[in-house]
Amino acid sequence: MFTIHIASIGEMIVMEYRLLGRTGMRVSPLCLGGMMFGWWGENGYDETLAMIRQAVDAGINFIDTADIYSGGESEELIGRCLADTGLRDQVVLATKVHGSMGDDPNQGGNSRRWIMRAVDDSLRRLRTDRIDLYQIHRPDPAVDVDETLGALTDLIRAGKVRYAGSSTFPAYQMVEAQWVAERRGRERFAAEQPPYSILARGAEADVLPVCQSYGLGVLAWSPLAGGWLTGAYREGAELPASRRTVMVGDRYDMALPENQRKLAAAEQLARLAEESGLSLVEMSLAFVVRHPAVTSAIIGPRTMEHLKGHLAADGVRLTADVLDRIDEIVPPGVTINPADGGWQAPWLADPSLRRRR
Repeated sequence: MFTIHIASIGEMIVMEYRLLGRTGMRVSPLCLGGMMFGWWGENGYDETLAMIRQAVDAGINFIDTADIYSGGESEELIGRCLADTGLRDQVVLATKVHGSMGDDPNQGGNSRRWIMRAVDDSLRRLRTDRIDLYQIHRPDPAVDVDETLGALTDLIRAGKVRYAGSSTFPAYQMVEAQWVAERRGRERFAAEQPPYSILARGAEADVLPVCQSYGLGVLAWSPLAGGWLTGAYREGAELPASRRTVMVGDRYDMALPENQRKLAAAEQLARLAEESGLSLVEMSLAFVVRHPAVTSAIIGPRTMEHLKGHLAADGVRLTADVLDRIDEIVPPGVTINPADGGWQAPWLADPSLRRRR
């Protein structure tokens, strides 16, 4: 842990900084996520600039995005804002590659061919000459991990990328990547970005212990369970309309019994937060960032109001009694709806991959 005082709007803010794995980079326990910058979140330049300024003023020095967010617009907005404000050198900038960026079947995935092109596209959109943490957004069963690590190694040695990371990798593939890097003399993944929240605790079973074993930094995505832990999802209340219900409907379809169970758990958690004198957002973010394996929780505000509510969680400590009650509501290692796991092995979804013909 590292504590620093940052001047902001006439007052002193104490921010705790943490080492990102073994990289030597120190980052804030809250990371500003860029998923809602651009048309996905209906945010343009002015809104993005205001939120970046507010986050940096509050002590956040970590920004994460991906090439696929709003079709590249998120990277463009972040890059423009950092360039216009001169803040680029003050933040650790992370982005991701993997998602399809066009109709060409080769414009996506984890191949060397695509990574080498995609990184230049991201650098151009971000208006920078280097990416501090370049992450592989999802596993790609069609590509040997050695090819992916080889491409990332060349990018690191060329100075375009400082460190490489993975996102939503199952534990066994994380271990495989570490072994391949050692055997083949590749740069290794320095961080993992798993889904992790009170409602999606599957990472506790194996991913987080593997991260601790190999000294990987951890950026937890969706710490508010895609909005389920904001207080908007309550029993008997009208459920909020969201574009997410179209993009990832299986996480929000209330006809599914697993989402009914999530709703019941969210209700109990909201009551627990109220009894503890906290907002549900504060309790949920504090839960994530206090796990010993977690470096930073990625917050993805769509509005300034959301951002201010997220920032209020900084410094919140949960008592043992509250943590025990959370464990009773959602047991350790349990993800109530498997769709919240972020990635499913194709051989589980496609019968032809698990049945001999």
